[in-house]
Amino acid sequence: MTAVIEEQGDITDDDIKSCKIVARGTSRVFKIKRAGERKHNFTALHNINLKVKAGEFISIVGPSGCGKSTFLDIMAGLSLPTSGEIYIDGRKITGPDLNRGIVLQGYALFPWRTVRKNIEYGLEVKKVPRHERRTASDKYIELVELTGFEDRYPHELSGGMKQRVAIARALAFDPEVLLMDEPFAAVDAQTRETLQDELLRIWEKTSKTIIFITHSIEEAVFLADRVVVMSMNPGAIRCLVNVNLPRPRRIRDVRNSSDFNWITGKVWNLLHGEDSGGAENDAGRAGAVSGS
Repeated sequence: MTAVIEEQGDITDDDIKSCKIVARGTSRVFKIKRAGERKHNFTALHNINLKVKAGEFISIVGPSGCGKSTFLDIMAGLSLPTSGEIYIDGRKITGPDLNRGIVLQGYALFPWRTVRKNIEYGLEVKKVPRHERRTASDKYIELVELTGFEDRYPHELSGGMKQRVAIARALAFDPEVLLMDEPFAAVDAQTRETLQDELLRIWEKTSKTIIFITHSIEEAVFLADRVVVMSMNPGAIRCLVNVNLPRPRRIRDVRNSSDFNWITGKVWNLLHGEDSGGAENDAGRAGAVSGS
């Protein structure tokens, strides 16, 4: 097995044209003021360079306050960078767009809408005809395995079922990119593992490009093709770790494998600043660790 540690590199115009998502020199600075003090700058993100291929699953881990959610907000178009830019399919992000679906930790379902009506919301915004909305909602209700719950309201669902509705709603209007901010943090451990398996099953069927924020190193490694490890003060990409575990993956098969445990340990060390990523440290275990 080989685990490759990547460093940030320069972003070229060709990268912007060829990659699904490209962040180039993206920074975000906030003006903050504490009692009795003048306003001063707080740098939440500094010089983020990232290239994401179409259909790639990227996990982002980092300490609280390192700018993970700020970065996702900029990708979603909910916030603008202070400097730099982010592109999707060569087009600069300047605001929200239906080419991006968002799934948050808190479900954000409309309590007055049924499962079907929640899933169809984005299609209504796009003014899709009713019969087409019905066909699409049927498809995604089946995909997230909620057949029979179409007419239930959110208060009648478990936490895991609510999150499945949120995922189906994000997918139903066929976005090119799915942005997920700690979507499984609010559910119990057993449900979380089930949702992880379900998300990979859905991703394998849809081939969406996914950016997934999590505080769980194990979750990040299990799901992703690459793990972005962030540092803070200011928030920056420390490195990227290629996860070369075979697919398809299921948590019961991967959890106890030595390769999985080795990669999670590697990411933990990088996250805590205890690993330089040098090849000499890992040649005996993983075959190769190299910079780029």
